[in-house]
Amino acid sequence: MTLSLAENLNSLRVDLVGSLLRPAKLKDAFSKWGSGEISEEELQKIQDEAIREVIATQEAHHLPLVVDGEFRRTNFMESFSVVAGVEEWQSGVKTYHNILAREDTEGSKTEKGQDPILLNRKRVTQRLRLLRNRLLEDYRFAQSLTRRPVKVSLIGPDRIMQCFDSENSRSIYPSIDDFVADVVAVERQMIGQLAEAGCRYVGIDAPGYTAYVDSPSLAAMRARGEDPEWNMERSIIADNQVIADFPDITFGIHLCRGNRQSMWHREGSYDVIAEKLFNGLNHSRLLLEYDTERAGSFEPLRLVPKGKTVVLGLITTKVGRVETVDELRRRIDEAAGYIPIEQLALSPQCGFASSIMGNLLSEDEQFRKLDVMVETAAKVWGTALA
Repeated sequence: MTLSLAENLNSLRVDLVGSLLRPAKLKDAFSKWGSGEISEEELQKIQDEAIREVIATQEAHHLPLVVDGEFRRTNFMESFSVVAGVEEWQSGVKTYHNILAREDTEGSKTEKGQDPILLNRKRVTQRLRLLRNRLLEDYRFAQSLTRRPVKVSLIGPDRIMQCFDSENSRSIYPSIDDFVADVVAVERQMIGQLAEAGCRYVGIDAPGYTAYVDSPSLAAMRARGEDPEWNMERSIIADNQVIADFPDITFGIHLCRGNRQSMWHREGSYDVIAEKLFNGLNHSRLLLEYDTERAGSFEPLRLVPKGKTVVLGLITTKVGRVETVDELRRRIDEAAGYIPIEQLALSPQCGFASSIMGNLLSEDEQFRKLDVMVETAAKVWGTALA
């Protein structure tokens, strides 16, 4: 089951957000590297082996596209890591998630946790500049292992902006607009190099958009003297600038309400932002979290314009219970009451491991969920491809 590069990836009836559960040997390697027991070269060899195995496993499970599982990252936000100026921010990401500590999930439950962006606002130390395109390196290695298209995931401008301590960065960036302009320039450089290398699907991670429907997040923005409505408008403009003029790449954008170690951080339905977001964003695939009541109903999908695909995140990555084909079909039929079924697709609600610690389920459960996804797509649309 393969796609040629000439085919439109927007026709896919299934999708992946990006991260997969890291095998124990990979977690152990990261820990040993962090403590100086192994070199970076030794870590990379273990990463290479793990990526080979996980891509082969995805092929064996008949997935029409594959990811490298983000196995070279400790956190999904590290897609914007080797950039001058964000050293303090990246240090905060790693410290917050304790990624080099031993695995210890005690106290991690499917419950509300504190939103990381409230803990991780950092100043920048210099003007942003791409030092090394890690995404390009990751893509080239993964694509060399398979004939299936490899999806690459990149954190979007909205989340980067929400992590930016503008007040303590004014000597570098007098305004947030100046900062966002450089974020866009760096990300366009990354994507341009990916396009030249043959990458045909880039997913933008944009969990920050659900902050605009979450009361505590809105209150935090206003307490900082920010206008949430303008923040969202600025982010939509920036997201569109990032992806402009790359005609050979399919772009998806993923929205969720938090996923770290099976916890969630925000709640609220899409209703308030749906019209502006669904019509304002130029991405052809909208990957929307819909695995719990926190997302609200499917009614806002009536506002999605023709030509866009809504990828329903109905399969939870937070717990190990495997959904059934029948229950997924019922929910897809419910969504089709608001948007033509031809504009729908299916995916997990988020990645299975936003950070290296992973969510509270097993690798076997993870792949059983993906099996059900492919089977459901075949029964609903006749194929997982188109």
